[in-house]
Amino acid sequence: MEMIVKDAFCPCNLSGNRLYCCRADVLPGAARNCAASAKGGAAGGYVNMKTRKRDTRWLVGVAMFVALQLTLQLTGIGLIPLPLINATTLHIPVIVGAVLLGPLAGAVLGGVFGLCSMWTATVNPTLLSFAFSPVLAAEAGGAAGAVKAVWIALGCRILIGVVSGWLWIVLNQIKVKHFAALPIVGAVGALTNTGLVMSSIYFLLRPEFAAAKNVSMEAVLGLVMTVVTTSGVAEAIAAAVLVAAVCKALEKALGGSEVRSAA
Repeated sequence: MEMIVKDAFCPCNLSGNRLYCCRADVLPGAARNCAASAKGGAAGGYVNMKTRKRDTRWLVGVAMFVALQLTLQLTGIGLIPLPLINATTLHIPVIVGAVLLGPLAGAVLGGVFGLCSMWTATVNPTLLSFAFSPVLAAEAGGAAGAVKAVWIALGCRILIGVVSGWLWIVLNQIKVKHFAALPIVGAVGALTNTGLVMSSIYFLLRPEFAAAKNVSMEAVLGLVMTVVTTSGVAEAIAAAVLVAAVCKALEKALGGSEVRSAA
């Protein structure tokens, strides 16, 4: 007789954890097929187990970064008021999460960033909060204004995670060393935030921006570029340093598996 691996679909008798095919001498082909089926089923179960494990780790990782974002938001250091526009640290967890967990996680975390921005602009409005709060934008410009504010506050921030996650994947595929790739991703992610937000304000809300700042339409471009070249550049430099430091620390603590897994 031929001993094969236990399989739920085998018609043979079970004996403990082993199955002896009673037809092995008569139908050796059937016995071999049963063994192959059992082997394939075991491999499939192993793959499914690994997939479930990875899915659970991904969800836990996203939840941890969301908790960090909410902590930054509630402590007031997530969005820091400046004379023209709020500076932010909420993009750092978005970029780090995109590197460690992939573009989809980056998009989710970017969405959380956007919701935090919308909440702050609505409950604690400043001069330019209409650009980030659909409620305030709807009061001034109706439904069209609300849609524009949703794009600026939410859409642009989702793209931070998408751009950062895919850029990290591309840099890994072309074999860029981590010590160079991480600062690049951090800087580009921060500039994605500043560039998309300020360009969207310029193209979508230029009249409202000019009225809020009491300047001419021609002066709006200069004010936008001032934000990009001052706070935007500062945020990019800070993000390059922080993303590299945080990701390398996590890579060392986790044996490098997390940083490499998203590539």
